[in-house]
Amino acid sequence: MQMLIGGDWVSASDASEMAILNPSTGELLGSVPAATVADVDRAVEIANEAKHRIATLPGHERARILEAVAARITLNREHLVALLNRENGKTFKEVDGWEIDAAARIIKGYAEEAKRLHGHAIPLNGIPDLENSLAFTVYQPLGVIAAIIPFNYPVELWSHKVAGGLAAGNAVITKAPEECPLAMLEISKYFEEAGLPAGAHQILTGYGEVVGARLAEIDGVNMVSMTGSTEVGRLVSAAASRTLKKVHLELGGSDATIICADVDPRIAAEALVAGRFTSGNGQICCAVKRVFVDRKIHGAVVDRVVELTGKLSVGDHTLPDTDVGPMISPVAADRVETQIKRAVEQGATLLIGGKRDRQFIHPAVFVDVEPDNVLLREEVFGPVLPLVAFDTIDHAIEMVNDSDYGLQASIFTNDFRSIMNASIKLQVGTVIVNHQTAMRIECLPFGGRKLSGNGVREGFLETLKDMSETKTVVFKDAFDFYATPGETS
Repeated sequence: MQMLIGGDWVSASDASEMAILNPSTGELLGSVPAATVADVDRAVEIANEAKHRIATLPGHERARILEAVAARITLNREHLVALLNRENGKTFKEVDGWEIDAAARIIKGYAEEAKRLHGHAIPLNGIPDLENSLAFTVYQPLGVIAAIIPFNYPVELWSHKVAGGLAAGNAVITKAPEECPLAMLEISKYFEEAGLPAGAHQILTGYGEVVGARLAEIDGVNMVSMTGSTEVGRLVSAAASRTLKKVHLELGGSDATIICADVDPRIAAEALVAGRFTSGNGQICCAVKRVFVDRKIHGAVVDRVVELTGKLSVGDHTLPDTDVGPMISPVAADRVETQIKRAVEQGATLLIGGKRDRQFIHPAVFVDVEPDNVLLREEVFGPVLPLVAFDTIDHAIEMVNDSDYGLQASIFTNDFRSIMNASIKLQVGTVIVNHQTAMRIECLPFGGRKLSGNGVREGFLETLKDMSETKTVVFKDAFDFYATPGETS
């Protein structure tokens, strides 16, 4: 497949390519261009010409285009599910049950919001000498948005950025993930066929250190919206600072779950296994990564988690009955394998799993995990689950907060006071009650604190405003209704 620049499907300027492989089998699925710096520069130049065309499209026309794309995704659902499943590594059950449908909903949601990106009218009669004046605000497009997309939920996460950017009237340049760009390239055709102005959306394939780095540093990009690792987020932020472009970073996480003694251990265990092992093969920023269980039920929860883990089917992610697929790459598998070995060396007890087989990591369950263990100090981006006992809810909250990350957290309990205290005290962007953390609802603000992001939230309203400029217009003495100082009635 080729990449999209200026309305044309093209190869890289130096004809270089990247192979796209099935993560389970290593089968060659196809090849895509490895974009050069010259390709990026050309796309940015074209986007700056196209931004005027997309900005002048009325909201209802932007909505029509996005609605047509959402409908096309739904129409071609089976093809897109199969394509994304093969290249991405998530199990067929998960891709078929969530991501493609979520993308269609997200794009349709932004289509609706494109028609109601409203400003405010502000009377100024509370300010002396401005009694008869009036102001209003409007939202206008930023210009050019660069969207940098990760591998784990590429179509879903891209939908927020591309649909949000277009709904707000911006030109968007997408940097597709190196490992799995094929479904995104297919959907990009739908934007073109729906009547989007040429150059209003372009999609580049290539390496992060070339394409992503250039988009972050180049003048002519007004905002970088990136979802990815904290390490890469730091690099993007530093590069973007040189041109003072806006940066939206949704980064890593080490999401914690608190299990209190008043819940059914079996229900809690099922949620932990789903939130850690069978969601994205553990490769999710908001996956369940640290678990703190009341000592009274710690043993029961651990036993049930081990039992359920032992029943999971690990293997070819394209088969309908597989529960856990491969890591996205050998490098990713190497990293998780090393963290498992370090955890054992640091005194943690491995109860089940942890075996490495090519790119597969068999789900691992740990107990006896001390506070300084790698499983609690670092983000582990794979199917590894530590379960730590606690005696008081306050101590559990302290352990949750003792982390460099703060994306999401959850608490399982039926005690109202514990829920309310946790919701206020937990240093995260979202607190989820009686459900695992590996969930994201598109209409809600999503983002984290600390090293999990730069404080910006992604969601329908939040993204549209973040990808817009607020302009204020003041009408001095617009009317003569109010008496001014010195006037007599």
